Amino acid sequence: MKNIYGNEYLKATLASMVKSGRTAHTVLFYGEKGSGRKLMAQYYTRLLLCDDPADGKPCGSCKSCVNSEKGFHPDVIYPETSGKLGGYSVETARSVCSDAFIKPNNSSGRKIYIFRDCHHMDVRTQNTLLKIIEEPPDYAYFIFTSESKSNFLPTIISRCICFGTALCNEEETRSALAENGFSEPEISRAVECFHGNIGRCLDYLTDEKLRQTVDLTKSITDSIIKKDEYALNTLFFSLGRERDDVRNTLSLLDKLIRDAAVLTKDNNAQTIGCWRDGAVRLSSMLTVHQAARIHRFIENAWNTIECNVNIPLVLAALCGEIMSCL
Repeated sequence: MKNIYGNEYLKATLASMVKSGRTAHTVLFYGEKGSGRKLMAQYYTRLLLCDDPADGKPCGSCKSCVNSEKGFHPDVIYPETSGKLGGYSVETARSVCSDAFIKPNNSSGRKIYIFRDCHHMDVRTQNTLLKIIEEPPDYAYFIFTSESKSNFLPTIISRCICFGTALCNEEETRSALAENGFSEPEISRAVECFHGNIGRCLDYLTDEKLRQTVDLTKSITDSIIKKDEYALNTLFFSLGRERDDVRNTLSLLDKLIRDAAVLTKDNNAQTIGCWRDGAVRLSSMLTVHQAARIHRFIENAWNTIECNVNIPLVLAALCGEIMSCL
């Protein structure tokens, strides 16, 4: 079983739940992408199914642990996603509700449903699942992962135990990346961009598209620094119409704007964005008030895109709004 870095308090809490026999039937792990929410969902699953947990930790060697880690366990179910946004349909929820009453066939006597990335889970789907979550069979467990608790109805949240996942420190991130066989120069480049976010660092080192997104974000930042409206508009237009591409880029840009605001007050402050030098240059030309305005413009642009407004038009408007702040 691979080492799990960070989230020590969360792991200890889960271990205490298992040792005391007071395991939660419905759990939500939430946090930013790459912070380990899916990893903790898998960890809790192995804890629930392990044939011989030692001191509240899965042994990692029993049949249940091995099959669960490899994704072969028959009583660990990942409901199917559907649609462009990869959400969960009402039909899928109904299927889960029916299947939950079929007893498991394993030594732990538990059956686990894992709903991953529930950022776009429809309200109707949540309401369909509500009854089974309220009164689950003794052997049925439901695990959700999402970026935020706000993606769920209050009625769902009130019936969940919610755990936030935290980022690691950079030393832990470096150890994790080295364990995965990456060289020191590769590790340094990844940590410079994503700091203590192990998942995003791994993505950066293995996914060419993410590296291109980081480069594009740096170019956008540079055009803002140079007050080059034409270049900024051209770069925004190059994002195209894919929501995920736009969301990733705007998220990275927003963090750089946040860093610039912090650096105006403290040149030695820790940054969270993908380009510290760019944030430093921005901080020399932006006030905190200007940075806050740009942040609101970025946030409003994404909310507008979520309402299915034409993406190029929204980004063109965002370009003008950003330039009006400079």
